[in-house]
Amino acid sequence: MPADYNGTWEMESNENFEGYMKALDIDFATRKIAQHLKQTKELVQNGDVFQTKTLSTFRNYNLDYTVGVEFEEKTKGLDNRTVQSLVTWENDKLICVQKGEKNNRGWKHWIEGDILHLELTCEDQVCHQTFKKKQ
Repeated sequence: MPADYNGTWEMESNENFEGYMKALDIDFATRKIAQHLKQTKELVQNGDVFQTKTLSTFRNYNLDYTVGVEFEEKTKGLDNRTVQSLVTWENDKLICVQKGEKNNRGWKHWIEGDILHLELTCEDQVCHQTFKKKQ
């Protein structure tokens, strides 16, 4: 049985977000604002079906997907591109590969205790974020 990702998760750390955003060609002003935001993630998991909301005071981003089913993702509010995304299980980790203009783009989610990890990659940049489960 895969890990249980259900819950509300509040950001605790955000390493190399600036480098990741530069790799996505996000403009200077947006990068400066985004670096100071504390995000909250709301995850609803029903087996392999996920509904995710990333919330902040600047922008919100919703992403719904089924593990193992490729889908077209419009990254509106992020870098405003269209990518082909595929999320798969690797043990208890969720691995997403995003195909589009940028190379080596995607993310990984995993849980250790009450901490949700998110590793974002684009080109040669890696951003590592952690979120603590809200009780």
